[in-house]
Amino acid sequence: MEIVCLDLEGVLIPEIWINFAERTGIDELRATTRDIPDYDVLMKQRLALLDQHGYGLPDIQEVIDGMGPLEGAREFLDWLRPNFQVIILSDTFYEFAKPLMRQLGWPTLLCHKLEVNAEGRITDYVLRQKDPKRMSVQALHGLNYRVIAAGDSYNDTTMLAEADAGILFHAPQNVIDEFPQFPAVHTFEELRAEIASASVRDISPA
Repeated sequence: MEIVCLDLEGVLIPEIWINFAERTGIDELRATTRDIPDYDVLMKQRLALLDQHGYGLPDIQEVIDGMGPLEGAREFLDWLRPNFQVIILSDTFYEFAKPLMRQLGWPTLLCHKLEVNAEGRITDYVLRQKDPKRMSVQALHGLNYRVIAAGDSYNDTTMLAEADAGILFHAPQNVIDEFPQFPAVHTFEELRAEIASASVRDISPA
């Protein structure tokens, strides 16, 4: 029994914060876990910048409504689902992800929640648990699943290490260089091939 666990942003959809940074012109919001490994530091920086510039959840959701999955992502999931169970493990928030999950065919998503006041200001964030991606893979191992995982950032590397097979996808060179133990691919065709190769079953990558 095998499950594939995937990161969301940078793997199946564009980076939400980068898109919002481009829309607003706030360059500091371009930072992601590719740049700042400590998620708490990153999120505190993001919330402080939103407060400083007067933006709230509705402003971010307006940008998300105009986004779509990465080219080829829906077709990749359509190949994946008949062959594996699929779970998206993300450090995004349910308040961000819903429109994009619809476009991806509603895959199972485990992520975090935001605390938002009556004016739409994001006051805090609530993590599902500490190191949630690694802990999710660990829990799946406890259910006797074999796990293949793919992600692109520092916050994915504990998930990749915990999995039976970990793959870097669309990762920047600094992450690839720091984690040479994981194969690194950059197209969905290559990712299909790596997942098929990592499977204990005879899976066609086509």
